[in-house]
Order: sequence, then structure tokens, then C-alpha cells
Amino acid sequence: MKITDRFTPPPATSGALFAPFVQIERTLYVSGHIARREGKPWIGRLGESMTTAEGQEAAHAVAMDLLGTLQVATVDLSRIKRIVKLLVLVHSAPDFTEQHLVANGASELFGKIFGEKGLHARSAFGVAQLPFGSCVEIELIAELEPR
Repeated sequence: MKITDRFTPPPATSGALFAPFVQIERTLYVSGHIARREGKPWIGRLGESMTTAEGQEAAHAVAMDLLGTLQVATVDLSRIKRIVKLLVLVHSAPDFTEQHLVANGASELFGKIFGEKGLHARSAFGVAQLPFGSCVEIELIAELEPR
């Protein structure tokens, strides 16, 4: 994949009372995107019904959806100066401790697409529940090149 590839944004969630992204000057704040498989929420709980490898696949899928939203927000992904930060929420069993490895599924994709510009700060932690029972949710902050 290259920065010039086109990505499709995820479908809007019904009942959503927020913007998919907000730009303030050259900082782009992208709302949390949940993992989807075949257009539906990817339901599961890491350490219970899902493995770490499956969680990485889900995080990768979320990153693809985030790329779609970035494309809508910027029109041209080459405007991304830097992926600044990811916040990765992992629906986890109480004894699951590999949230950081799940998050790598998204981090690796941003590195492949943006190179050094994709190297970001990150937080990853387990949560008791996510919207629609989804296994992973990720929000993103990016810095944009000036116009």
C-alpha cells in the first residue's frame, strides 16, 4: 500500500451525535472507529473469545477505516505530516494483558503507509465493553501539512 492509494471510510453509525473528525488549525482529531468485519461490528473479547492475533487483525481493519476517514478529511493523504497519536481500546477479559500487541496491528499499517511520518505516540488499554460489543476501537490524532 502507498500513500496514494484510495481508502473507503467506514459507514456512519446510526444515532451518532458527533463528527467523524474535527480539524483545528493543522491538527486533525479523528473520532474512535470500531472494528468491523464484512460491514458489521467485529464482536469479541480478547483473552476469552478472541486471540491476540485476531485482535491484531481487528486493529488492522480499524486502521484501514481510519485511513478512509483521513482521506475524506484531507482529500489527499500526502497532506499528512505525521500520525501523532493512537488511542487503542481493547475489549478484554480481566486477565488479558496483551493490549499493546493488539495495537501493533494498527501501528504497523501506519508505519507501512506513512514511513517515519507514521511513527506515533500510543496508548493501549483494556476495557470492559465497547460500542456494539466490538473488540477494538481506535481514535487518532494527525498533524497536517500547511496548505
